[in-house]
Amino acid sequence: MRFFLGTHHPQWLARLEAPLFVSHRRLTGRRTLPVARTTWALDSGGFTELSLHGQWTVSPRTYAAAVRRYRDEIGRLAWAAPQDWMCEPFMVAKTGLSVAEHQHRTVTNFLELRAIAPDLPIAPVLQGWELADYERCADLYAATGVDLSAEPVVGLGSVCRRQHTSEAAAIITRLHQRGIRRLHGFGFKVQGLAQVGHLLDSADSLAWSYSARRRPPLPGCTGHKNCANCPRYALTWRQRVLAATPAGPACQLPLF
Repeated sequence: MRFFLGTHHPQWLARLEAPLFVSHRRLTGRRTLPVARTTWALDSGGFTELSLHGQWTVSPRTYAAAVRRYRDEIGRLAWAAPQDWMCEPFMVAKTGLSVAEHQHRTVTNFLELRAIAPDLPIAPVLQGWELADYERCADLYAATGVDLSAEPVVGLGSVCRRQHTSEAAAIITRLHQRGIRRLHGFGFKVQGLAQVGHLLDSADSLAWSYSARRRPPLPGCTGHKNCANCPRYALTWRQRVLAATPAGPACQLPLF
């Protein structure tokens, strides 16, 4: 499994060799961009966008132009998330829309971005809340001619807050049964990866910063009161995550 280290410091792209996960919100508006020395993936910033506004305020054309700039100027972009719509109950309450409408808008945005910029590595994302929701979302893609089993990566959204539960394991297992195996788990941390990491092709997390904020600095780290912005802490934390992720099943996963 490839683990992308989430970071709110775009300059790390030019400094670190570990795969990184960087938000569009951290890159947009910058006059100059770092030149990457590592593979990285782009988060669209959808969670913050919907939390703040209850809708997307960035047009697909504007977002596609930004992704193209990142690809060309930063380089080494593995893939970019679309402008998807998360389906957690509090997010659905925020927008006032249904889970089905969030799914429809997620699929529609992916298709629009692919039409606007077929040269960009925009990844489809499955959104939902219940197991049946994710199956319905997969069916929506299939109905538009998108074969998720053939995509290089398929994002799995709205599971980070229940990643270590049997429910999340059942969702991932069912998607595997449908042939959708190159899954990226958004926001997966140690507990979740210990249970289902072997079923994911990749994952990302920024949880190291929150963890560091609650602890004293690492021995030898001087000049800051904690390591919430420290690449040394982040890389050490990433190694612990990888060490805790089993190569094979950690438990018997439910089929239904």
